[in-house]
Amino acid sequence: MLILVTYDISTIDNLGKKRLNKVAKYCVDYGQRVQNSVFECDLDYSQYIIFKNGLLKLIDKNKDSIRIYKLGKNYQNKIEHYGTKESYDANGLILM
Repeated sequence: MLILVTYDISTIDNLGKKRLNKVAKYCVDYGQRVQNSVFECDLDYSQYIIFKNGLLKLIDKNKDSIRIYKLGKNYQNKIEHYGTKESYDANGLILM
C-alpha cells in the first residue's frame, strides 16, 4: 500500500533539530522524499506497522506532529502532480 507521511518537528532547540534529522533519515529508509517534510512509502502491512511504531518513537508528541495518509494499493488515480519536480513511481526501478 502507498502511504503519504508528513511531519512537522519543532526545531526551536537543539533536541528538536536532532529529532528532525532522525525522522528524515528514518523516512528515507522506507520511502521517497517528495517534498521537504513529505514522503511516499510503498509498504506492505507489516512494514507499515514497523515503520509507524519506529517513527512514533522518534518524535516528541507534545511538540511534534506526524500525519499518515493510507492511499492503498490503487493509488495511481488518487495522485495528481504539477510543477517542477518530476513525479516518482513507487513501483518503478530504483538505482543505487
